[in-house]
Amino acid sequence: MRAICLNENGIQFCEEHPAPELRPNEVLVDVIQAGICETDLQLARGYMGFSGILGHEFIGCANTGKFQGQRVVGEINCNCQTCRRCKSGQGNHCASRTVVGILNHHGAFADQVAIPQTSLHRVPDSISDDQAVLIEPLAAALEIGTQIDLSTVRKAIVLGDGRLANLCAQVISQQVENLSVVGKHEQKLERFRKLGIQTHPLGELEREKAFDLVVDCTGSVSGLPLALELAEPRGTVVMKTTVAESHSLSLAPIVIDEIRLVGSRCGPFAQAIEMLAAGRFDLEGMITHRFPLQAAEQAFAAAVEPNAFKVIFEVANQ
Repeated sequence: MRAICLNENGIQFCEEHPAPELRPNEVLVDVIQAGICETDLQLARGYMGFSGILGHEFIGCANTGKFQGQRVVGEINCNCQTCRRCKSGQGNHCASRTVVGILNHHGAFADQVAIPQTSLHRVPDSISDDQAVLIEPLAAALEIGTQIDLSTVRKAIVLGDGRLANLCAQVISQQVENLSVVGKHEQKLERFRKLGIQTHPLGELEREKAFDLVVDCTGSVSGLPLALELAEPRGTVVMKTTVAESHSLSLAPIVIDEIRLVGSRCGPFAQAIEMLAAGRFDLEGMITHRFPLQAAEQAFAAAVEPNAFKVIFEVANQ
């Protein structure tokens, strides 16, 4: 099968990669679309030391199992289902988990991907492929609401103007009236303004401790220091950024201002699908670039262009 692999030579397209070897209870999924996210870009820079087929945001068609012949999306954490964490509902943190396209598990930048049956979710007909390929990051955005009572937030700010920042802002705006977004790119900030969300160019931001919720979606080591500058005493900083580079900053502000620092990763797929089907989110026009798998280098180059938003691989139609 065709696949996009990451190895010591960087990102490479492989015309004849071996098909996935199914582990117990896994389902073979024919990939329809797969999207490049910031994590993929960081993996290409050495984050996690991953080697294998990249990609974890996808929409596909199940070959077997209870969803055979139907469109599906898949959670990225493949857990054991039997340990204490799994049984307590913390399967995303299973000590023996693999993570699709990130940790010891080939990903979805390929014709086929192997996903545990328990990780699959059927996609209703009312959701298009273009919407469905964004369900994984939408679920990640919704995770904020499972960790924090957004109804108590007085004033929030999202750092970053990219894909995940957009989804996080849409989630937060449904419960927080006073929300703003900070970014570097005018064309991307315009997307937020069309959603009715206030924006600030980074260079014009007043750096005062005025926000009881700050969400870092910058994809940069500069995000957390800025978040700590903006969080008011006893405020909350949510970290959505993972980067290959090391952070170097003073932790004193966290102690002095009694800041609550919350790491936030994967989220509730079922809720994302239900809310998306109900029309609660605007994903129109988020995909700006489409490539076949064989154009891997061009796709990854496009994904870091300032005005690119979502870059996807059209797998089934190429």
